[in-house]
Amino acid sequence: MIFAPQRTVFVVLSFEGPDVYSQAGGLGVRVKGLTRTLAQLGYETHLFFCGDPDLPGEETHEGGRLHYRRWCQWISARHRGGVYDGEDEKVRDWNSSLPLSLINQVIAPAVASGRNVVLMGEEWHTASSMNLISDSLYYRGLRDRVVMLWNANNTFGFHRINWGALAFATTMTTVSRYMKFKMWESGQNPMVIPNGIPRASIQDADPESVAELRAAAAADHLCFKIGRFDPDKRWLMAVSAAGYLKRRGRRVRLVVRGGREPHGGEVFALAEQQGLVVVDVKAPSEPRALAAILREHADADVVNMTSYVSDSMLGVLYSASDAVLANSGHEPFGLVGLEVMASAGLAVVGSTGEDYADAYRNALVLETDDPIELVTELTLLKERPHLAASIRRRGRVTARQYTWEKVIDQLLLRVEFAAAQQAVRLPTSEPATAKAPKRPSRKAAAPRG
Repeated sequence: MIFAPQRTVFVVLSFEGPDVYSQAGGLGVRVKGLTRTLAQLGYETHLFFCGDPDLPGEETHEGGRLHYRRWCQWISARHRGGVYDGEDEKVRDWNSSLPLSLINQVIAPAVASGRNVVLMGEEWHTASSMNLISDSLYYRGLRDRVVMLWNANNTFGFHRINWGALAFATTMTTVSRYMKFKMWESGQNPMVIPNGIPRASIQDADPESVAELRAAAAADHLCFKIGRFDPDKRWLMAVSAAGYLKRRGRRVRLVVRGGREPHGGEVFALAEQQGLVVVDVKAPSEPRALAAILREHADADVVNMTSYVSDSMLGVLYSASDAVLANSGHEPFGLVGLEVMASAGLAVVGSTGEDYADAYRNALVLETDDPIELVTELTLLKERPHLAASIRRRGRVTARQYTWEKVIDQLLLRVEFAAAQQAVRLPTSEPATAKAPKRPSRKAAAPRG
């Protein structure tokens, strides 16, 4: 293997990260799983992210191979609302302070020890810093030892990116064919490398907890939905479908976990208009407590969990629900759908970035935003339990194809292509010696200005 663990250091730059403070969507889950698995495979791995201001600036995990480096903490201390609170100020601090520190503390020592560096930037927040890092590496004679990838997980902030400079400095990647087509609109043609899930997430939830939740719900349709309160997530479609089913005499229990976004107000206003009873509860720490909440609020159609839901709780909810509504209209990848499949749940997804979803085989795939389509699919599950069971089984098979270990196998092959494209010298076991900078190739970014 060209980029073997003993010859390679991975660095990931991402605003989101593993801290609760730093998680706002799928990006935080992505970089947590990616970096942890890289470290478990033997790679020295560094994750730079906007971390919790009350946690240490640096931490090591996975036997010292995984290094968390929390950035912009002095700004986060004044912006307690999460990773994107004070976003623009954090971007300015990131661009001014991170590139030099990264080169001095991580890249230069790695190259001096004879290793190459694979640097991966995530989302628009890191685009300018990737350009700055490339320029600095060129001036210091290190650019030909660093493979630079930039990954788009969403279309957020595309209007703020200098695409020409970024394409010159990096090899671009994205997470689905849908996102590849979206990037064509900006004149880019990225490589597709899918998201992954931890191998440990492929497990059965405790059957007693699952049975207790189902019994406590006492519903014809027990559904769960989690995600940002964003119109793209089609919350209104889910609520309208629940209201439709209730008016036709079906007992519906919709358990939800959203965010702090203002669209949540529209969602719950519509729920009331649909005749649904909504109750707000703090997310319990274990399934038995959630079952008690469902029994206590037996008249509630919508149970809105207002705090962080643990991974263990999610696994039980995924498995216990008749359907998990990941029914987005614009979904760059659809990580929740894969997580549901890993827990032997039944995912209802949209039809944009969910490359892994095959309708009626491993998931239900919605083609429209009409609530009647969702009602029809939920009714189908009720009337055809054998089909529902088959979808769950095949979903688990699909999940096994998307573990991070398998995704990283693809990533390493793409890194070899990017290294050739950027004229990066192959890893060597001998310490690197200083040399005068060469004229950059097309991908080795030349200085601007």
